[in-house]
Amino acid sequence: MKAVLHREKSGVDGLVYSAAEDKHPGFGEVKVKLIAAGLNHRDLFVINDRNAGDRPLIPGSDGAGIVTEIGEGVSPGLLNLEVALNPTLNWKKTDSLPEDLQIIGSPSDGTFADFIIVPAENAVAKPSHLTWEEAAVLGLSALTAYRALFTRGGLKAGQHVVIPGIGGGVATIALQMAKAAGARVSVSSRSEHKLELARRLGADFCFESGGSWKALFEETKADLVLDSIGPATFPNYFDILKPDGRIVSFGASSGDSVELPLRALFFPQLSVIGTSMGSSEEFHAMLRFVAEHNLKPVVHKVFPMRDAVEAFAYMKEGRQFGNLALMSGDKKVWN
Repeated sequence: MKAVLHREKSGVDGLVYSAAEDKHPGFGEVKVKLIAAGLNHRDLFVINDRNAGDRPLIPGSDGAGIVTEIGEGVSPGLLNLEVALNPTLNWKKTDSLPEDLQIIGSPSDGTFADFIIVPAENAVAKPSHLTWEEAAVLGLSALTAYRALFTRGGLKAGQHVVIPGIGGGVATIALQMAKAAGARVSVSSRSEHKLELARRLGADFCFESGGSWKALFEETKADLVLDSIGPATFPNYFDILKPDGRIVSFGASSGDSVELPLRALFFPQLSVIGTSMGSSEEFHAMLRFVAEHNLKPVVHKVFPMRDAVEAFAYMKEGRQFGNLALMSGDKKVWN
């Protein structure tokens, strides 16, 4: 089979599209012919963190395809099933978070390939209303957004959620999910173009990230902030949250360290909550939610798998609104 392999050098310089070993599924596993894969910032972090002496790795955590082979102990009903991949490998129950959370694409081989071997439970029936590329980008972003909004954030209909830094895959699907759940959604960006695209997705209020947030939210304070930015915007959250409000953090694009104004935290009884990924239970719940509300993740651009280096460069520039996808083989369906 063909795959995007990372070897010899750190970062994108170590990526090469070449032949790779074709394997067969073991007990409890299935082999999936990948039609499309999703590209995430996690993939960049993974290859940047590798050393020259590490074994060759196929990166990629998200994907969708068709089950072509099943291992011993797997239901024959999975054969030929169209599936979306749950990227979380060892987290079944929502209330039983493993100490060593494992994700497809490191240390195990990932989705930037013609085929992948995964546990049968991680190959879940693809929602029929989604295209291959839409199903392929759903995993990491939609699972993270679902858990952040509902499991950790406790979002309910009629509440107000603020999503700073609209444009990434998690933020855009979180906007769609929150609107489907009946919430009011406010988003920020430094790009007027991205704000306009967010309006088209249903955002109720769009604002530029600079300036005083307190004045903007004097009359419409928020119940929940979904934070992926960190220190660049974190101080603003204490000015815009209602008493008993929540900050749910799932990223740190501007850095790891923030200062907490403790009186502004404990007097209004605010909560700062961390989250990452989600369980198998939440993945199934997310797919049901997506199907029930006919949601489609935004796929900004699709690249052929052989152009993975170009796709990584495009992602680093931060121009996309939504997700980036890779198409396997020679299918001429990318834009």
